[in-house]
Amino acid sequence: MRSEVQAVETELFAGKPVVTGLKQARRAVMDGIAAAVYIASDAEDRIQAPLRALCAERCVSVCSEFTMEQLGRAAGIAVGAAACAVLHSA
Repeated sequence: MRSEVQAVETELFAGKPVVTGLKQARRAVMDGIAAAVYIASDAEDRIQAPLRALCAERCVSVCSEFTMEQLGRAAGIAVGAAACAVLHSA
């Protein structure tokens, strides 16, 4: 099971333009360049709720099946990430 999760983490953002962090993800949604947003399942509700509402308003899909640690690793950073956004390809 652990190796399956690691494989998903590795492939999650592979080759895709991505921004990491709550503020950058929010900005990408507001600018209309976010194709999908990943919000960490263990992020606080006060952090999740406004971004979820913005995504719903802008019709951007949201996935919450990964933890902050998993999102951070998938994005290639050494710390956890509360949110990441995959950007539309140019």
